[in-house]
Amino acid sequence: MNSNDKRHKKEHHLDFSIDNLSKAIFVINKHAKTATNPKFLYELKKKSLEKLIKQGKAEKMGLHFSRNPKLSRQTSTVLISCGDYLFHLPPTKDDFQSLPHLGDLDDQQRNPKTYFSFKQAKTLLIAYTGMKEPQPTNPYVTPTTKKLISPFAKRYGER
Repeated sequence: MNSNDKRHKKEHHLDFSIDNLSKAIFVINKHAKTATNPKFLYELKKKSLEKLIKQGKAEKMGLHFSRNPKLSRQTSTVLISCGDYLFHLPPTKDDFQSLPHLGDLDDQQRNPKTYFSFKQAKTLLIAYTGMKEPQPTNPYVTPTTKKLISPFAKRYGER
């Protein structure tokens, strides 16, 4: 069995149920809030929720005022219900016209406690969305095509 077959077999064991996907999105969102580079994690959350909405497994409930408005301006976020969980995403222009505004966030509503590993959640959502994780770049390695030249070096004949 080659590595391609192993990966294919592993993907068949992934459970794309609403419960598992919503738990995975919750874990990814939680980790993204403290990650040093959260861009990929937030993009993974967004793509997963958009796909769930298209499939009818998640639903846009309405708009909420954001807790941390940018530049002291009031902004809104879209409240999305998926399984037993609630999530927020930035709104589109259509959302402002089609969704009701629910006012301030309700502190009484909480997502249930979740015991799901980050690695498992990330693997599940990457397989579900088909996204590819960007390869980390090493900031200490210089590109091989660029030659380093001292700013004080003079060309032959300029001395």
